[in-house]
Amino acid sequence: MEDIEDLLIGSGGGAPPGFRLPINTVGMNPKKKPNPNGRNTNKKLSQIQDPLAPLSPKVPGTQFVEILPINVGCLGACTYCKTKHARGHLGSYTVDSLVGRVKSVVADGVKEIWLSSEDTGAYGRDIGVNLPILLNAIVAELPSDASTMLRIGMTNPPFILEHLKEIAEVLRHPCVYSFLHVPVQSGSDAVLTAMNREYTVSEFKTVVDTLTELVPGMQIATDIICGFPGETDEDFTQTLSLIKEYKFSQVHISQFYPRPGTPAARMKKVPSTVVKKRSRELTSAFEAFAPYVGMEGRVERIWITDIATDGIHLVGHTKGYVQVLVAAPESMLGTSAIAKITSVGRWSVFGEVIETIPHINDKTASTNETRSQENCFPGANNCETCACSTEPETCACGPGSCGGQATPGECAVTKNAVPLEDRNNRTLLGWLLRKRKNQVEKRVENEIGLGSQKKQEQAQGRLGEWGVVDRALLGGMLVSFLTIVTLLVHLGFRIPSSN
Repeated sequence: MEDIEDLLIGSGGGAPPGFRLPINTVGMNPKKKPNPNGRNTNKKLSQIQDPLAPLSPKVPGTQFVEILPINVGCLGACTYCKTKHARGHLGSYTVDSLVGRVKSVVADGVKEIWLSSEDTGAYGRDIGVNLPILLNAIVAELPSDASTMLRIGMTNPPFILEHLKEIAEVLRHPCVYSFLHVPVQSGSDAVLTAMNREYTVSEFKTVVDTLTELVPGMQIATDIICGFPGETDEDFTQTLSLIKEYKFSQVHISQFYPRPGTPAARMKKVPSTVVKKRSRELTSAFEAFAPYVGMEGRVERIWITDIATDGIHLVGHTKGYVQVLVAAPESMLGTSAIAKITSVGRWSVFGEVIETIPHINDKTASTNETRSQENCFPGANNCETCACSTEPETCACGPGSCGGQATPGECAVTKNAVPLEDRNNRTLLGWLLRKRKNQVEKRVENEIGLGSQKKQEQAQGRLGEWGVVDRALLGGMLVSFLTIVTLLVHLGFRIPSSN
């Protein structure tokens, strides 16, 4: 069970669930170095001929995100972690196999690719390549219109330090999110040494400072373990100072948990009351930050890939991977758009779609061209009943829906003239009201179309014109009447004769 738990929790307990070892490697001998590109000789995996075939599942709830593991195992030897025992030493997939997979998912309409690993920075060290080589090969296969984005997974400081400028160059690419998850775990060199993390706080700062300097809009997430054995008040103060200095937008905070069989499990523990107190203090300091306050009013390109948990908004991300919630129809899933940030929160921001961006050779775009008028969104709207503009090439419904017949000052679909004041006052509420009105009008039209049939039913004494509620009420009345009559007969009630 301990190994299974580690497979689910992962190093530090902070990485998101999607960043996990693919299921096809569960059962591999942890003492044996995996070779994902060679012939598999392990009997437990004898039925798996191509380790890349059964990839990790897509992010729940969306068809537009693909999680792509680039290597298995780990080169580290952290004293608190059992990853190497559970998953073995490093084994990297070849560049060709990964690029081939990227081509396949892009052709299938995937809009966001996550590179997953215990440590992406260590990629290729066992096969004579490195992470920048892989990233450049993948980026070369992504659509030139940036309709599909690449997200680089978690990387530890030691290996990324060797290729920092090359990584920064990739992160500047239009098809790559300017976001990176770099765990620090502690702001104290003494604690990092006890953890056997193989880097110093100064080296971690070098990674952060270099990336934020070279990559516009760079966002960095990190991890902290509170209460590692031997952590003093001074050690914790240094960690707290580090978090306050950089004001990271995302910090995964966890309390130390001893894993049986690890060196850290044999170390002298910090009292649990102290650990909890430090965790609360660190969390309070982190939650006091307002990392997105400067974004209000800004116009950003976003990539929309999911539905928010409230069921009302769609979830998009900026190039810096800031979460943007927009009120838009589900037909915009898998698209990108220009959005204005209308308000900001602690964990995400809210935006309004200004303009959708047409994609070249895009399955999603071809599907969107057939969307009905009532499914359009009014964010970029200067039309009375549709989200399209007066120019066919910028129509939110898809260029084909306008047919190239748009006339300036008229709706590209309805061709109705729209007053300027109406064009400037399109709101989601108005769109919803118009949608409801259209539904009512359609229902009335359908009823009129069936008028002759209803008249015939009325002439025949049928109930065709009655609604469902009317029929239910009538049925209830009949049942009640029959019940009363039956009861009276059972009681021997007789109707008196008129004679």
